[in-house]
Formats: sequence, structure tokens, C-alpha cells
Amino acid sequence: MAARIENLVTSGTFSLDGGSWDVDNNVWIVGDDAEVIVIDPAHDADAVAAAVGEREVRAILLTHGHDDHIRAARETAAKLGAPLHLHPDDRVLWDAVYDEAPDVEITDGDVFEVAGVRLTALHTPGHSPGSTCFSVPALGAVFTGDTLFNGGPGATGRSYSDFPTIIESIRDRLFTLPAETVVHTGHGDTTVIGEEAPHLDEWVARGH
Repeated sequence: MAARIENLVTSGTFSLDGGSWDVDNNVWIVGDDAEVIVIDPAHDADAVAAAVGEREVRAILLTHGHDDHIRAARETAAKLGAPLHLHPDDRVLWDAVYDEAPDVEITDGDVFEVAGVRLTALHTPGHSPGSTCFSVPALGAVFTGDTLFNGGPGATGRSYSDFPTIIESIRDRLFTLPAETVVHTGHGDTTVIGEEAPHLDEWVARGH
């Protein structure tokens, strides 16, 4: 069976800089009936494990180190028997949650294979220093974490984030993808590169 994309929404909290907010997160599962890769297994390890079922998990990829995306990651990895991958520039966020390092460091350009398709890591700092997107040309998709949403860039008003940097990442790494590429986000609805790209100058003008 051909590779496909599955979505699970989990709920919990995001905490940073002394504040805490209720959030719903998108968990993405890429693969077929035999093997998958899990992206951002947020909040609920049992729900993620149930969605995966008996399939082999080749890797767990983390788009960034904010606690809503990683707090359930270790438990999920233990349940699924899969290694956790995170860009090293987000260790400052990871280390606020865990004492031990992630299993594997992500490097820009890394390729992950599952069910006959390839996911390529695109380092896209700005929302956080190590934010990383995963492009899957064979599926016409990119997984953007909290870097690009339906309607604009991810938040940059908290520690370790920077607005000019996220704009540069989106312009140079994401808006160079084909216009028809579907954007699978960390929260909320999907969008398409061609729907978002015309608004870049508006985002820059308003500064968020």
C-alpha cells in the first residue's frame, strides 16, 4: 500500500516564560500499513501508540523543543521502541524538560525513509533556534511544526525566538517549495504554500 499521511489531534498545555496555555496539537503519522514515522507525538503517548497500532516506527521526528511538542516524547518513544530525533539548537528547550539527551541529532538535509518515500529535514530557525520542517515531495507535503501556519508565521514573542529569522526561514526554505505543496502544521488547519506565499510582505509590514 502506498504511503499516506494520518493526523491525530491531542490536547494539553504549553508552558514557557512563566505562562501556561491550553493547546491542541497535530500529531502526524507518515507511512503505510507496515511502517511509519511519527512527527511531534504531543501530550498523549497512549493515543499516539493506539494510532500507530502494530506498525513498525522507523523514527520519531520533533519539529522543535517546546514542551507541548516534547513532554510526551520520551514516553511515546519507549512505547513505540523508536529513536527520538531533535535539532541540537533546541537543546536549551529540551533540557528544561529532560535530563538526558535526545537519541539522535537532526542535521539540515537529513533524509528519513519510510514506506517508499523520503522526508528531508529543513532547518528553519525563528520560532525556536532548532525548528525543523520535513519536506516530502512524493506526497506533495511539508510538515512545518510551528514555523508556518494557515495564516502566517509561528509566534516569535517568547524566549529563544526571533521574527526576522523566522521570516528568512519561511522565505528561503519553505516558499521555494512547489506552490501546490500542502502545509501540515503543528496546530490548526493545513494550508498550501501557494496560499501563504503572497502574504509575506504583509507579515513583514506588521512585524508578526
